[in-house]
Formats: sequence, structure tokens, C-alpha cells
Amino acid sequence: MPRSAPPSADPRDTALSEPPLPLFSSPVLVTGGRLPSYVKDHRKRLRARFLDGGAAAIPDYELLELLLFGALPRGDVKPLAHALMARFGDLAGVVTAPETQLCKVEGVGESVLVALKVAQEVGGRLARAKVLNRPVISSWTALLDYCHTVMAHRSVEHARVLYLDRKNCLIADEELGRGTVDHVPLYPREVLKRALDLDASALILVHNHPTGDPTPRDQDIALTRRVHDAASALSVVLHDHLIIGKSQEYSFRANGLL
Repeated sequence: MPRSAPPSADPRDTALSEPPLPLFSSPVLVTGGRLPSYVKDHRKRLRARFLDGGAAAIPDYELLELLLFGALPRGDVKPLAHALMARFGDLAGVVTAPETQLCKVEGVGESVLVALKVAQEVGGRLARAKVLNRPVISSWTALLDYCHTVMAHRSVEHARVLYLDRKNCLIADEELGRGTVDHVPLYPREVLKRALDLDASALILVHNHPTGDPTPRDQDIALTRRVHDAASALSVVLHDHLIIGKSQEYSFRANGLL
């Protein structure tokens, strides 16, 4: 239901009034440092539902609202949450969107950017903690979840290398290349030099396809062969090359290319 326009202010009160928040076409005025009762009650109800039922009790856009409460403590964040979801598709798309694209949404400033990027980093670190220093064979599903968390929504191609020790435990996860929407430079010499520095016995290549389709291109296959040959010469095993799409991944080993 559309909100009624706020009453006209007396010109004499201008010096005492607070400028409207920039994220609304019909701004909610916050006076005296207090939230309007309907905004305050909505926040209270949403927090209670989250605490009582957990994240499963609320949809993505309301989870985004909860995230925005701290960034914008003095306004109704529901319109901004809906605008972000409409622009980027889902919660993961919002949190992982490039800063330049986020700033194009009216109402997104430094505090909102920080909140979203902190959420992105926390999610990545939590996923990474589930696989670091653990055998990749027994934590393969967690490893795939981690790769999707940090790479599936990237707008350009990124290349990572997961370095493993003699027990196939993950000892290092490093980004070694960042490119364009359909190419990322990755040099076998750099990949293997880092493996020797870490005393790694095996590695897994990972890169994303921003188009969402993880099907390998000819250059992906050629790169895999070059890394495989260079690694074999140094007695380092290339376990797999994973291409991460929006909702699925492509494994070179599972598809008989390694």
C-alpha cells in the first residue's frame, strides 16, 4: 500500500529538521533521532522471527534487510533490499556484486558497501575453514561449496590454485590470475614455482566462467595440458581442474580429461 506523503514542514522548522534519507523516492523522515513506529516494529518483528526460527524462517530479501539494519540504522531498508534483489537476482548476487555496480543502486553508500562486502568475506572464510588442512577426498563436497561461494558470482574470470600436501590436505589457496569476462591469464611456471615454495605434492586448478556455463573452452583444455605436463616433470600431481559456473561445476577428471 503506497505511503501518504509527509506533511509540509513549517519553513521556520527548517533549521531543526533532518534531511531525508537518499534511498527513497518518497523519503521516510526520521525526527529527533527516532525511527517511525512502523519501521521500528517491523525491525523488531523481523529480528524475532530470525531468532525464533533461524534463517530458514525468512526469505532472502528479509535476510538482506537484517544485514542492512546495521548499515542504515535510521531508515526503512525494505525498499533498498527489494531494489538490490531486483538488480542482482538473489542474495548471493547482491553480496558478491562488484562495488561499481552496487553504487549504481540509489541508496547504496559506503556503509552499505562495507556491510555487503563484510558478509561476502565472512561467507568465504567460513566455507574455506571447512576445507583448510583437511583431506580433499573426504571433504570434496565442502571444497566444491567453497569454490562456488567465492567464485560463482564473479563478473570476470579468476583463477585459483589449491595446493595440497602429501596427505592431500589443503595447505594453501591462492588467486594467481584475474582476467576478463572470457579469459584469465595463468602461467604454468608461476603455478609450479609456488608449488615448490610451499613444498606441495599436488594441486587443483580452479577458475570460473561468468557466463554461468562451466563447459571448458579450447584454451581451458590447452592450459590444463600444459600445467599437467609441467607438474609431472616436477613430480607434482595435478588432481583436477574445476570450472565453476553459476549453479554447477565441470571437473576435468570426472569427465576423463585428466
